[in-house]
Order: sequence, then C-alpha cells, then structure tokens
Amino acid sequence: MRLLIFVYPWLELLSLIQLGVETSAFTAIAWVMAMMLLGGALIRRVGAAGIQRLRQAQQTGILQQHLLVDDMAMAFAGMLLIVPGLLSDFFAVVVLIGPLRRMLARLLGLDKTLSNTHAAGAREDGATLEGHYEVVDDNGFDSTTDGSKRTNGHSQ
Repeated sequence: MRLLIFVYPWLELLSLIQLGVETSAFTAIAWVMAMMLLGGALIRRVGAAGIQRLRQAQQTGILQQHLLVDDMAMAFAGMLLIVPGLLSDFFAVVVLIGPLRRMLARLLGLDKTLSNTHAAGAREDGATLEGHYEVVDDNGFDSTTDGSKRTNGHSQ
C-alpha cells in the first residue's frame, strides 16, 4: 500500500507528460483545466441534488439510502476528476458508469456492506418497517420493564 501511495503521483505525472508528448503541452494543460471544471460542476450538481433529495425525504418520511450512496459515488468521481492526471480521470469514468461501479463494488466486497443497510429495516422500495419488541436476557428476565420472570414471552 505504501508503494502504491508513493508511485501513484508519479504515474499521474507520467500520464500527463505522455499526453503532452503525443499531442502538445497546450492539449495537456487544457485537459487538466477541463477536467477540473467538469469535476467541480459535477460536485456542485450532485450536492444540490442530494440536498433536494434529503428535503423530500424529510417531507415524506422516506429516506432511500441507495440514492445517497449513488450521490456519494458521484461526488467521489467529481473529486477524482479534479485531481490532475489521466489515471484518476479513468477511475472517475469507472465510478460514473453505474454497471461498472456496481461491478467494482462487488470486486471490493462493498456490495455486502450496502446490502446490510437494506437488511436493517429498509425495504427495496425505500419504506421503513417499524415494530415493537422486548429485550429478554439469557435468564428469562425482561430487561426493559419491571424485571419479572418471563417464560415464552408471558409473565409469571
């Protein structure tokens, strides 16, 4: 990991130098500036859309977590576009394309983390399931009420 952190900036610099050699220095500079502007615009648009989604969720009472995850992925892609270099731009495109983003999440094992958020009470359609429950310890005593002895959920 340390080697990757050390080598990555050099690879980015090498990619920009190679772009300048193959085309012109002006093309490399224009590419960097265009990607910075595109990344900033993407972050601004995703931020505004995310705030609008949170307002709608507050009004309706339904928060769709997968939409927030997509917004975070788009903001991350915008930050990658801001970083000068062709490698970060390539990774940004991978994150921007939905099927590639999901395939990358599966490869990195992140899809299990995302599916656990749905299992914690949120259904696929965004509705939240609620209910009542009691916590009973191993000895059969109810730890939320008066502590009387319970057997099979009934007081004795």
